[in-house]
Amino acid sequence: MDKQKTIRTNIRIAGKGLHSGKEVNLCLKPAAANFGIKFRRIDLENQPLISALAENVVETSRGTTIEQNGAKVSTIEHLLSSLYAMGIDNAEIELDGAEVPILNGSSDIWVRLIEQSGTQEQEAEAKVYTVKNPVRYVDDKRNIDLLVLPYDGFKISATIDFRSEVIGWQEAKLNSLDDFKNEIAPCRTFVFLHEIETLLKNNLIKGGDLTNALIFVEQNITQEQKEHLAEVFNKDADEVEVEMGVLNNVQKYFDNEPARHKLLDFIGDISLIGCRLKGEFIIKRPGHSSNVAFTKNIKHTMMEEIKKAPLYDPNKEPAYDINAIKRLLPHRHPFLLIDKIIEVGDDYVVGLKNVTGNEDFFNGHFPKEPVMPGVLIVEALGQTGGMLALKDIKDPENYSTYFMKFEEVKFRNKVVPGDTLLLRLTLTEPIRRGIVKMKGMAYVGNKVAVEASLMAQIAKTK
Repeated sequence: MDKQKTIRTNIRIAGKGLHSGKEVNLCLKPAAANFGIKFRRIDLENQPLISALAENVVETSRGTTIEQNGAKVSTIEHLLSSLYAMGIDNAEIELDGAEVPILNGSSDIWVRLIEQSGTQEQEAEAKVYTVKNPVRYVDDKRNIDLLVLPYDGFKISATIDFRSEVIGWQEAKLNSLDDFKNEIAPCRTFVFLHEIETLLKNNLIKGGDLTNALIFVEQNITQEQKEHLAEVFNKDADEVEVEMGVLNNVQKYFDNEPARHKLLDFIGDISLIGCRLKGEFIIKRPGHSSNVAFTKNIKHTMMEEIKKAPLYDPNKEPAYDINAIKRLLPHRHPFLLIDKIIEVGDDYVVGLKNVTGNEDFFNGHFPKEPVMPGVLIVEALGQTGGMLALKDIKDPENYSTYFMKFEEVKFRNKVVPGDTLLLRLTLTEPIRRGIVKMKGMAYVGNKVAVEASLMAQIAKTK
């Protein structure tokens, strides 16, 4: 299995924000396994963290902005694209402003800095979501069509069409993330000359200049307009060359550089799913708003699949049999409510209980129509959660798990004699200081019997 990765050393850089124009100091730091990608606003009180996740996106106009814990960070897509393409799962990004520096308008500098730092493999298994069925986002009004298909790898085919003489229909492809550094990372952000005034009026692109963006010109302009542009970009009028094509005749790295940059942006936005992806992406006219909506569609599909009942093969050897469970848990009959652990992942376990008619609790709980008490199903979830909490501790026999909180408990279907109860417990956050937060799902067949959110504390036994 692939392992999670972080960077090896701190990466420090400073630069202007594209839209704010303000100087920002940024430090990209290694982070522990399962930390994910998070920004920390060190210029604000309590230095709040903002997780780079689609559910935290609050703005997608000319860039992607996330907000959490009362703090925002904008124009994150170029950095996120670089981290994703370089296989970085965990990093903390400290910055003293609200916008990631634009640098040269591409991912090129970020990729080179990550290469210089080097990467470090971590013990935890990488979180990977493999697309099993097509997922699509369509906006007919804007002629947007984003599609992902099952594929054992990661590749993208992107097309754009601005119906312009200088940028018409273009296509860009990425067949492997190994090609990102040379084929995609150098491609710069771009804008049409006629859009600049509108952007300025909306208090945007204050940090834009002729070095960090391609500016496409669709028609000749007057001398007065030329002088205004010179003022905007802090240049002498004779330094500004305006004719059909690219302002100042800046050389494009590729004929289809705009399409390649749109692909770059897409990778940054799709990384907000919070894990690695395996799939083939076919995207038509992508943009930040549609990219984020598409990412949320994929994440919804992923979460629905997680909610599906685990598969149970009675012929397969369990990860923990009843004797192994007794070595980790202090519970005994009649309060030991799981029979075996059938599956163990990096951040989840699946337990099993065979519900038989001679259970002690059936004698007094609806004896004429036996139903397993809901509180005991919750207890079974708790015991399975205890196995999840203790599985990676070197001497688990010296620790116990005490539950502190059960929330959002929902009883969906009854459990009766003869049922096989499958119990999936999944970490919702990395274990910190012995505090374990989990999501529990109990199934009979394909039906959810009980679901709950759990919090427990791992404590050393006396």
